[in-house]
Amino acid sequence: MTAKEYNLCVDEHADGVYRFILKNIKVEDKARDIVQDSFEKMWMKVEEISFAKAKSYLFTTAYHTMIDHIRKDQRQSPMDDVSFNLHHTSNSYTDLKEILNQAVAMLPEVQRHVVLLRDYEGYSYQEIGEITGLNESQVKVYIYRARNFLKNYLVSVDAVL
Repeated sequence: MTAKEYNLCVDEHADGVYRFILKNIKVEDKARDIVQDSFEKMWMKVEEISFAKAKSYLFTTAYHTMIDHIRKDQRQSPMDDVSFNLHHTSNSYTDLKEILNQAVAMLPEVQRHVVLLRDYEGYSYQEIGEITGLNESQVKVYIYRARNFLKNYLVSVDAVL
């Protein structure tokens, strides 16, 4: 890939990668860092990557970088933040988008990743499998389970009230 193609890749895919990462980790600064790290990793291997495969490589790299950040954060969560979050609850109706975001956040990590890649970013089952390292049937099962959970959660009266 040439430098011009790399810059075109940045222009075309930076927003999509950022949205995907932000939906998963919900912290804007960390999402920006992960996207920047992903583009840096892609730049380091720019000679080995073809322009046709750049989008797939970028999302795969961003996904794995995000997983690394999540694992690192889980090991380093300060005690003050944990105790503060345990005492904060909110049962008021806000809006449907927030309820949907809460429901997506309640999904297991793998299910959340695959459903966001499929429904928010529009990837095919095969592409999701390449990005996450799962086979196509595992991707379909995780998406099915995630959608069932979301459907049941969103139809319940408790979620809306």
